[in-house]
Amino acid sequence: MGLKRAVYEQELLRLQTELVKLQEWVRTEGARLVVVFEGRDAAGKGGTIKRVAEHLNPRVARIAALPKPTERQRGQWYFQRYVEHLPAAGEIVLFDRSWYNRAGVEHVMGFCTPAEHQRFLRQCPVFERMLVEDGILLRKYWFSVSDAVQEERFRRRTEDPLRRWKLSPMDLESLTRWEAYSRAKDEMLVHTDTEDCPWYVVESDDKRSARLNMIAHLLSSVPYEDVALPSLTLPPRPPSTGYVRPPKDLQKAVPDHAAGLTR
Repeated sequence: MGLKRAVYEQELLRLQTELVKLQEWVRTEGARLVVVFEGRDAAGKGGTIKRVAEHLNPRVARIAALPKPTERQRGQWYFQRYVEHLPAAGEIVLFDRSWYNRAGVEHVMGFCTPAEHQRFLRQCPVFERMLVEDGILLRKYWFSVSDAVQEERFRRRTEDPLRRWKLSPMDLESLTRWEAYSRAKDEMLVHTDTEDCPWYVVESDDKRSARLNMIAHLLSSVPYEDVALPSLTLPPRPPSTGYVRPPKDLQKAVPDHAAGLTR
């Protein structure tokens, strides 16, 4: 049985309050934080990212969800287009999928050659070590979901017009390649679960628990501190200088759709 909604929402709000404190620490200290979200389709990455970013300043914390590479990008060093999205001082970047596409979907679906896949597995630990040595705080989370739960989530998406866009033919094909993705994930972990940049597995059959567990772990892994914020006091409103608003009928107003609803 999953967490009760009231318990979940109370703890989520507490953790999100801490995330705001983490953000202020990153901003004032000039830290750079990268959080990688990976896992199977429908494992709950997107929902967790949404909760992490919900109350953060988009000028400080941004989501990087890269589309398919362009023809020019396919001719670059593989990691090059991801480097462009790394944070500057005082920034947080949440990667909704990342350079690990090459170890997963590209490898399983044949979008890269075996040689490119093996080169990635050799270069990735070196690339990540360079990031960490340069001072970037790198956290990697793998969201693990069972085959039965994944299939049920796919089924619900096919019936929900608000989430239908989350499904693609490639997502559905992943159902028939469960073991291939499992082998690819296992090989990826063997090569890239390093002492410098370890993977953290989030069990996500229960989405609420997964979100809380991931956020709590992230907060515990970063040595942030409370930042003293300046005291803010609303100034008194100055007296009127005679301004008169123009008549409303001179402007194009949005129709009052809400007025026609049953209250």
